[in-house]
Amino acid sequence: MLEIEQLKFDEKGLIPAIVVDDQTDKVLTLAYMNRESLAVSLEKGLTCFWSRSRQELWLKGETSGHYQHIVSITADCDCDALEVRVKKDGPACHLGTDSCFTNPVLGEKKEKFRLEGLYQLLEGRKKDLPEGSYTTYLFQKGLDKILKKVGEESTEVIIAGKARDKAETVYEIADLAYHVLVLMVELGISVEDIREELASRHVIDHKVKQEKMTK
Repeated sequence: MLEIEQLKFDEKGLIPAIVVDDQTDKVLTLAYMNRESLAVSLEKGLTCFWSRSRQELWLKGETSGHYQHIVSITADCDCDALEVRVKKDGPACHLGTDSCFTNPVLGEKKEKFRLEGLYQLLEGRKKDLPEGSYTTYLFQKGLDKILKKVGEESTEVIIAGKARDKAETVYEIADLAYHVLVLMVELGISVEDIREELASRHVIDHKVKQEKMTK
């Protein structure tokens, strides 16, 4: 573990902090920390920066409520920049956008599809129940209907897989994934819950392999 004293602050006593959403890997913003704001961040577990325009400490979310809860802080190879991974309570940008990086300079920035985004969409469907939506239909029919669809789609995956039809298997897995996400929303299971469960299994599997290698 690095000590703060090992970090290389610039001539103004600042170090750039690249803030990244820990769940989506999206770069949220670039801000600056000094030794004091970094110490506050470590103490509170919330991002605190040095405002170069106001010349004062700036606890992200203090006025907006859009706090950024720190998951990890990692220095780069030269120890003169930080990656701060966070779980956020709201938009990162003061303009209300999810990320501060919204102005293309070269090429077209395309949003990557993420399960979290689909999950949030399904949550909205359950809350608003818009007419004409298949997802609304599933939530209105309830748990038994959702479970039935999960079972049906699982069977379709098996049939396509047994036939070794790659394209059809991909199609059916996508159908199954959608219905599983509907089930997760219905039961209040988050994508993060599944990620944590898989991560815990990965750690256990890694430990077992390490133990076998040492015997």
